[in-house]
Amino acid sequence: MKRIALVAGLVLALAACQGQDMSTRHLAPIPAATMALMETKGMSKNDPILMRSYKKESEIEVWKRGRDGRYALLKTYPMCRWSGQLGPKIREGDRQAPEGFYTVTPAQMNPNSQLYLSFNLGYPNEYDRALGRTGSHLMVHGSCSSQGCFAMTDEAISEVYALAREAFSSGQRGFQFQSYPFRMTAENLAKHRLDPNIAFWRNLKEGSDYFEIARDEPRVSVANQQYAFSGDTSVMAAVAQKRQSDDQQVGALAANGVQPVKLVYADGGQHESFRQALYGDAGQGGSPAVDANARKRLGDVSRPEALAAGPQEVVLAASGKPRQGPSSTLAYASQTPKSQIRAGDAARPSTSAPVVNAAPGPAVQAAGSEGRSVLERFRGLFGG
Repeated sequence: MKRIALVAGLVLALAACQGQDMSTRHLAPIPAATMALMETKGMSKNDPILMRSYKKESEIEVWKRGRDGRYALLKTYPMCRWSGQLGPKIREGDRQAPEGFYTVTPAQMNPNSQLYLSFNLGYPNEYDRALGRTGSHLMVHGSCSSQGCFAMTDEAISEVYALAREAFSSGQRGFQFQSYPFRMTAENLAKHRLDPNIAFWRNLKEGSDYFEIARDEPRVSVANQQYAFSGDTSVMAAVAQKRQSDDQQVGALAANGVQPVKLVYADGGQHESFRQALYGDAGQGGSPAVDANARKRLGDVSRPEALAAGPQEVVLAASGKPRQGPSSTLAYASQTPKSQIRAGDAARPSTSAPVVNAAPGPAVQAAGSEGRSVLERFRGLFGG
């Protein structure tokens, strides 16, 4: 009897250390509204899924494969929180959310997550390991707190979890999760053409282009410490043609005055809809006070002071260093996400050119000490 009690005590202690919450929330059905949306799109809850995430836009898309073998967009979910900067995760503890191509299997689903529900992205994958990158337990989960993960609301992760559960129960062995810094448009590539990560992002774009053209997931491998993509021969030819066309468009945008920039975050971001709920007009020049009702609804919001001002666009000179103003002041342009919550249509990036100020913009000035910490981050990123 004592041995049984000891074993039971050890099991309970282990569950507590892992933050498990034994419940039935992982069995929640797909909401009726989403089921109705699937019906209008000719989809079934049994169809395979694929997900795509975008840091800059703070969105996660869920796609479903139809009877014709092609994926169609089901729904776009706003992200409540992601941490770090645009760019891949390099090492344990850097607060970076991964970028790349990952596979999520049933074994990676956590029905007893401390953060409501979650699934593990599978970082590090083969590509990450080839580059010696470290880290573990990188998740998509509920709540609004992130230390390198993609955080949705509890309501949103419940729905996404249910969609994955039904796809798995119908035979899908694993779904592809494509993680990007931003939507792979020529405009975004033109703006970020001098970013140190641009070669990696162009590599990711090859896989993104394949999916956009074929509406099917590319076969992913690793060669020479790069992602290698393969699939239908005609699609691969179309991908090469699209790359050439997009490169020409990037060159034309640069020639027509699109400024090269680097987006710098105090610590990650969130969808504009959550920023408005949390801060109201605080992110547009007020004090970064969190709305109590929104905080109650969203739960723990990690580092809210880092979110209030939003990201800053640092305009770069041809050398890749920040452009200097007349008084040796960095030139900034405030950047506010323009995408909205949608159920069925992918986000369209804004085509408006950034407004460049010769001195720190109002968002930085309003942030007070947070603005100063952003300046310190600039100096660290660019070596002074």
